[in-house]
Amino acid sequence: MQEFKNVMVVETGNLVTPKGPTMMASTLHGIAILLKQAKRWDWFVNLGASDYPLMPQDDILHIFSFLPRDLNFLEHTSDFGWKENQRARPIIIDPGLYHSKKSGVFWAKERRSLPASFKLFTGSSWVVLSRPFLEFCIWGWDNLPRTLLMYYTNFLSSSEGYFHTVVCNHKDYQKTTVNHDLHYMKWDDPSKEQPANLTLEHFDEMVQSGAPFAYKIAENDSVLEKIDKKLLKRSNGQFTPGGWCLGSYGMKKDPCMVYGSADDIRPSLSSKRLEKLVIRLLDSENFRPKQCK
Repeated sequence: MQEFKNVMVVETGNLVTPKGPTMMASTLHGIAILLKQAKRWDWFVNLGASDYPLMPQDDILHIFSFLPRDLNFLEHTSDFGWKENQRARPIIIDPGLYHSKKSGVFWAKERRSLPASFKLFTGSSWVVLSRPFLEFCIWGWDNLPRTLLMYYTNFLSSSEGYFHTVVCNHKDYQKTTVNHDLHYMKWDDPSKEQPANLTLEHFDEMVQSGAPFAYKIAENDSVLEKIDKKLLKRSNGQFTPGGWCLGSYGMKKDPCMVYGSADDIRPSLSSKRLEKLVIRLLDSENFRPKQCK
Protein backbone atom coordinates (compact mmCIF):
# COMPACT_ATOMS: atom_id res chain seq x y z
CA MET A 1 0.00 0.00 0.00
CA GLN A 2 1.16 3.50 -0.76
CA GLU A 3 0.35 4.69 2.77
CA PHE A 4 2.65 2.08 4.34
CA LYS A 5 5.28 2.14 1.58
CA ASN A 6 5.47 -1.65 1.69
CA VAL A 7 4.68 -2.49 -1.94
CA MET A 8 7.17 -2.26 -4.80
CA VAL A 9 6.40 -2.92 -8.45
CA VAL A 10 8.94 -3.62 -11.17
CA GLU A 11 7.71 -1.24 -13.87
CA THR A 12 9.28 -2.99 -16.85
CA GLY A 13 9.03 -6.75 -16.63
CA ASN A 14 11.36 -9.10 -18.48
CA LEU A 15 10.18 -11.64 -21.05
CA VAL A 16 9.47 -14.98 -19.39
CA THR A 17 9.31 -18.33 -21.19
CA PRO A 18 7.27 -21.07 -19.46
CA LYS A 19 9.65 -23.73 -18.08
CA GLY A 20 12.63 -21.72 -19.33
CA PRO A 21 15.46 -20.21 -17.23
CA THR A 22 13.97 -16.73 -17.76
CA MET A 23 11.52 -17.68 -14.98
CA MET A 24 14.49 -18.10 -12.64
CA ALA A 25 16.11 -14.92 -13.98
CA SER A 26 12.99 -12.88 -13.19
CA THR A 27 12.83 -14.34 -9.69
CA LEU A 28 16.47 -13.50 -9.01
CA HIS A 29 15.92 -10.01 -10.43
CA GLY A 30 13.07 -9.44 -7.99
CA ILE A 31 15.13 -10.74 -5.07
CA ALA A 32 18.04 -8.43 -6.00
CA ILE A 33 15.70 -5.42 -5.99
CA LEU A 34 14.24 -6.50 -2.66
CA LEU A 35 17.70 -6.77 -1.11
CA LYS A 36 18.63 -3.33 -2.40
CA GLN A 37 15.42 -1.43 -1.67
CA ALA A 38 13.80 -3.09 1.36
CA LYS A 39 15.51 -3.14 4.74
CA ARG A 40 13.07 -5.04 6.96
CA TRP A 41 12.32 -8.56 5.75
CA ASP A 42 13.40 -12.05 6.73
CA TRP A 43 11.94 -14.43 4.13
CA PHE A 44 11.17 -14.35 0.43
CA VAL A 45 7.98 -16.12 -0.68
CA ASN A 46 7.35 -16.63 -4.39
CA LEU A 47 3.66 -16.68 -5.30
CA GLY A 48 1.83 -16.67 -8.63
CA ALA A 49 -1.60 -15.76 -9.91
CA SER A 50 -2.96 -19.27 -9.20
CA ASP A 51 -1.79 -19.27 -5.55
CA TYR A 52 -4.18 -18.24 -2.79
CA PRO A 53 -3.72 -17.71 0.96
CA LEU A 54 -5.48 -20.04 3.38
CA MET A 55 -5.03 -17.81 6.41
CA PRO A 56 -4.59 -14.09 7.14
CA GLN A 57 -1.15 -12.58 6.80
CA ASP A 58 -1.04 -11.83 10.53
CA ASP A 59 -1.23 -15.57 11.26
CA ILE A 60 1.77 -16.29 9.04
CA LEU A 61 3.77 -13.40 10.50
CA HIS A 62 2.91 -14.49 14.04
CA ILE A 63 4.16 -18.07 13.61
CA PHE A 64 7.25 -17.09 11.63
CA SER A 65 8.22 -14.58 14.32
CA PHE A 66 9.11 -17.56 16.55
CA LEU A 67 11.30 -19.31 13.96
CA PRO A 68 15.08 -19.09 13.43
CA ARG A 69 15.67 -16.55 10.67
CA ASP A 70 17.93 -18.88 8.67
CA LEU A 71 15.36 -21.60 7.88
CA ASN A 72 14.65 -22.30 4.20
CA PHE A 73 11.40 -24.00 3.29
CA LEU A 74 11.67 -25.88 0.00
CA GLU A 75 10.58 -29.34 -1.02
CA HIS A 76 13.67 -31.14 -2.31
CA THR A 77 15.17 -34.51 -3.17
CA SER A 78 18.15 -35.94 -5.06
CA ASP A 79 15.98 -38.79 -6.35
CA PHE A 80 15.13 -37.52 -9.83
CA GLY A 81 13.13 -40.50 -11.07
CA TRP A 82 11.50 -39.58 -14.41
CA LYS A 83 12.96 -36.08 -14.16
CA GLU A 84 16.47 -37.36 -14.92
CA ASN A 85 15.62 -38.03 -18.58
CA GLN A 86 13.11 -35.20 -18.97
CA ARG A 87 14.84 -32.46 -16.94
CA ALA A 88 18.49 -33.16 -16.13
CA ARG A 89 19.81 -34.69 -19.36
CA PRO A 90 18.15 -32.57 -22.09
CA ILE A 91 19.72 -29.27 -23.15
CA ILE A 92 17.35 -26.42 -23.94
CA ILE A 93 17.71 -22.84 -25.16
CA ASP A 94 15.35 -20.16 -23.88
CA PRO A 95 14.65 -17.59 -26.65
CA GLY A 96 13.45 -15.19 -23.96
CA LEU A 97 17.10 -14.53 -23.15
CA TYR A 98 17.69 -12.79 -26.46
CA HIS A 99 14.36 -12.42 -28.36
CA SER A 100 11.84 -9.64 -27.86
CA LYS A 101 8.89 -11.89 -28.80
CA LYS A 102 7.61 -14.73 -26.65
CA SER A 103 7.96 -18.32 -27.86
CA GLY A 104 8.64 -21.78 -26.46
CA VAL A 105 12.02 -23.21 -25.56
CA PHE A 106 14.26 -24.81 -28.21
CA TRP A 107 15.57 -28.33 -27.69
CA ALA A 108 19.15 -29.25 -28.58
CA LYS A 109 19.89 -32.65 -30.16
CA GLU A 110 22.69 -33.32 -27.70
CA ARG A 111 22.08 -34.65 -24.20
CA ARG A 112 24.40 -34.33 -21.23
CA SER A 113 25.54 -36.53 -18.40
CA LEU A 114 24.90 -35.69 -14.76
CA PRO A 115 27.52 -33.35 -13.23
CA ALA A 116 30.34 -34.75 -11.12
CA SER A 117 31.41 -31.60 -9.24
CA PHE A 118 28.06 -31.05 -7.51
CA LYS A 119 24.94 -33.07 -6.72
CA LEU A 120 21.66 -32.18 -8.40
CA PHE A 121 18.49 -31.70 -6.39
CA THR A 122 14.95 -31.15 -7.57
CA GLY A 123 11.60 -30.31 -6.03
CA SER A 124 8.77 -27.83 -5.99
CA SER A 125 9.09 -24.42 -7.67
CA TRP A 126 7.45 -22.80 -4.63
CA VAL A 127 9.89 -21.74 -1.93
CA VAL A 128 10.15 -19.70 1.25
CA LEU A 129 13.80 -18.67 1.46
CA SER A 130 15.72 -16.84 4.15
CA ARG A 131 17.42 -13.51 3.64
CA PRO A 132 20.91 -14.83 4.59
CA PHE A 133 20.68 -17.57 1.97
CA LEU A 134 19.46 -15.18 -0.73
CA GLU A 135 22.24 -12.71 0.06
CA PHE A 136 24.62 -15.61 -0.56
CA CYS A 137 22.94 -16.35 -3.91
CA ILE A 138 22.77 -12.75 -5.14
CA TRP A 139 25.89 -11.08 -3.73
CA GLY A 140 28.06 -14.03 -4.66
CA TRP A 141 31.08 -14.14 -2.33
CA ASP A 142 31.25 -17.84 -3.29
CA ASN A 143 31.42 -19.25 -6.84
CA LEU A 144 28.77 -21.93 -6.25
CA PRO A 145 25.64 -19.81 -7.01
CA ARG A 146 27.25 -18.42 -10.19
CA THR A 147 28.43 -21.85 -11.35
CA LEU A 148 24.99 -23.36 -10.86
CA LEU A 149 23.31 -20.38 -12.49
CA MET A 150 25.33 -21.03 -15.65
CA TYR A 151 24.48 -24.74 -15.48
CA TYR A 152 20.76 -24.09 -15.09
CA THR A 153 20.71 -21.65 -18.02
CA ASN A 154 20.12 -24.66 -20.30
CA PHE A 155 17.99 -26.65 -17.84
CA LEU A 156 14.27 -27.27 -18.37
CA SER A 157 12.17 -25.93 -15.46
CA SER A 158 15.20 -24.53 -13.65
CA SER A 159 12.94 -23.14 -10.92
CA GLU A 160 12.48 -26.76 -9.78
CA GLY A 161 16.16 -27.17 -9.04
CA TYR A 162 18.34 -24.06 -8.84
CA PHE A 163 17.77 -23.00 -5.22
CA HIS A 164 17.49 -26.64 -4.14
CA THR A 165 20.88 -27.52 -5.63
CA VAL A 166 22.60 -24.40 -4.27
CA VAL A 167 21.34 -24.85 -0.71
CA CYS A 168 22.13 -28.58 -0.59
CA ASN A 169 25.66 -28.27 -2.02
CA HIS A 170 26.96 -25.75 0.50
CA LYS A 171 27.91 -26.76 4.03
CA ASP A 172 26.69 -23.48 5.54
CA TYR A 173 23.12 -23.96 4.31
CA GLN A 174 22.53 -27.73 4.09
CA LYS A 175 21.24 -27.85 7.66
CA THR A 176 18.85 -24.91 7.22
CA THR A 177 16.40 -26.72 4.93
CA VAL A 178 12.85 -27.69 5.83
CA ASN A 179 11.54 -30.21 3.29
CA HIS A 180 8.16 -28.58 2.61
CA ASP A 181 7.00 -25.76 0.30
CA LEU A 182 4.17 -24.57 2.63
CA HIS A 183 1.58 -25.13 -0.11
CA TYR A 184 -1.40 -27.43 -0.30
CA MET A 185 -1.55 -29.15 -3.70
CA LYS A 186 -3.48 -32.04 -5.18
CA TRP A 187 -1.89 -33.99 -8.01
CA ASP A 188 -3.56 -35.31 -11.17
CA ASP A 189 -1.06 -38.11 -11.66
CA PRO A 190 1.51 -40.08 -9.62
CA SER A 191 4.44 -38.38 -11.37
CA LYS A 192 3.44 -35.07 -9.77
CA GLU A 193 4.00 -33.17 -12.98
CA GLN A 194 0.69 -31.30 -13.15
CA PRO A 195 -1.25 -30.27 -10.01
CA ALA A 196 -5.04 -30.47 -10.18
CA ASN A 197 -7.31 -27.43 -9.98
CA LEU A 198 -8.57 -27.09 -6.40
CA THR A 199 -12.32 -26.79 -5.88
CA LEU A 200 -14.88 -26.86 -3.06
CA GLU A 201 -14.40 -30.60 -2.64
CA HIS A 202 -10.80 -29.93 -1.51
CA PHE A 203 -11.69 -27.23 1.03
CA ASP A 204 -11.60 -29.41 4.17
CA GLU A 205 -8.28 -30.96 3.14
CA MET A 206 -6.81 -27.50 2.54
CA VAL A 207 -7.77 -26.44 6.06
CA GLN A 208 -6.54 -29.64 7.68
CA SER A 209 -3.18 -29.42 5.90
CA GLY A 210 -2.17 -26.37 7.93
CA ALA A 211 -0.45 -24.91 4.85
CA PRO A 212 -0.63 -21.12 4.52
CA PHE A 213 -1.08 -21.25 0.72
CA ALA A 214 -2.92 -23.33 -1.87
CA TYR A 215 -2.11 -24.04 -5.53
CA LYS A 216 -3.69 -24.05 -8.01
CA ILE A 217 -7.10 -22.41 -7.98
CA ALA A 218 -8.82 -21.35 -11.17
CA GLU A 219 -9.93 -17.74 -11.55
CA ASN A 220 -13.41 -17.07 -10.09
CA ASP A 221 -13.81 -20.62 -8.75
CA SER A 222 -16.46 -20.79 -6.02
CA VAL A 223 -13.93 -22.12 -3.51
CA LEU A 224 -12.34 -18.65 -3.42
CA GLU A 225 -15.50 -17.16 -1.96
CA LYS A 226 -15.57 -19.82 0.76
CA ILE A 227 -11.91 -19.23 1.62
CA ASP A 228 -12.56 -15.48 1.82
CA LYS A 229 -15.56 -15.94 4.08
CA LYS A 230 -14.48 -18.81 6.32
CA LEU A 231 -10.70 -18.43 6.52
CA LEU A 232 -9.74 -14.86 5.64
CA LYS A 233 -12.83 -13.12 7.05
CA ARG A 234 -12.89 -10.67 4.19
CA SER A 235 -15.76 -9.33 2.15
CA ASN A 236 -15.71 -8.87 -1.60
CA GLY A 237 -13.36 -6.07 -2.62
CA GLN A 238 -12.01 -5.54 0.89
CA PHE A 239 -8.69 -6.22 2.57
CA THR A 240 -8.13 -9.26 4.76
CA PRO A 241 -8.43 -7.83 8.29
CA GLY A 242 -5.30 -7.62 10.43
CA GLY A 243 -3.94 -5.86 13.48
CA TRP A 244 -3.45 -2.70 11.43
CA CYS A 245 -7.21 -2.36 10.85
CA LEU A 246 -8.77 -0.06 13.45
CA GLY A 247 -12.31 0.29 12.13
CA SER A 248 -15.36 -1.40 13.64
CA TYR A 249 -16.14 -4.84 12.26
CA GLY A 250 -19.83 -4.15 12.67
CA MET A 251 -19.61 -1.45 10.02
CA LYS A 252 -20.78 -2.13 6.46
CA LYS A 253 -17.70 -0.35 5.18
CA ASP A 254 -14.29 -1.93 5.13
CA PRO A 255 -12.89 -1.80 8.71
CA CYS A 256 -9.43 -1.42 7.24
CA MET A 257 -10.32 2.01 5.86
CA VAL A 258 -9.27 3.16 9.34
CA TYR A 259 -5.78 1.89 9.98
CA GLY A 260 -2.86 2.10 12.36
CA SER A 261 0.68 0.73 12.23
CA ALA A 262 1.52 -2.01 9.73
CA ASP A 263 3.63 -3.60 12.49
CA ASP A 264 0.58 -4.38 14.62
CA ILE A 265 -0.27 -8.08 14.37
CA ARG A 266 -3.46 -9.74 15.58
CA PRO A 267 -3.30 -13.50 14.88
CA SER A 268 -6.49 -15.51 14.62
CA LEU A 269 -7.20 -19.13 15.52
CA SER A 270 -6.00 -20.10 12.03
CA SER A 271 -2.45 -19.55 13.24
CA LYS A 272 -2.79 -22.75 15.28
CA ARG A 273 -3.07 -24.72 12.05
CA LEU A 274 0.24 -23.35 10.79
CA GLU A 275 1.80 -23.79 14.23
CA LYS A 276 0.86 -27.48 14.19
CA LEU A 277 2.36 -27.93 10.72
CA VAL A 278 5.62 -26.18 11.62
CA ILE A 279 6.00 -28.19 14.83
CA ARG A 280 5.58 -31.39 12.83
CA LEU A 281 8.11 -30.27 10.19
CA LEU A 282 10.69 -29.34 12.82
CA ASP A 283 10.18 -32.49 14.85
CA SER A 284 13.37 -34.53 15.25
CA GLU A 285 11.92 -37.35 13.13
CA ASN A 286 11.19 -35.05 10.17
CA PHE A 287 13.70 -32.18 10.25
CA ARG A 288 17.27 -33.54 10.05
CA PRO A 289 16.49 -36.89 8.37
CA LYS A 290 14.83 -35.14 5.40
CA GLN A 291 17.52 -32.54 4.73
CA CYS A 292 19.27 -32.72 1.34
CA LYS A 293 18.83 -36.47 0.84
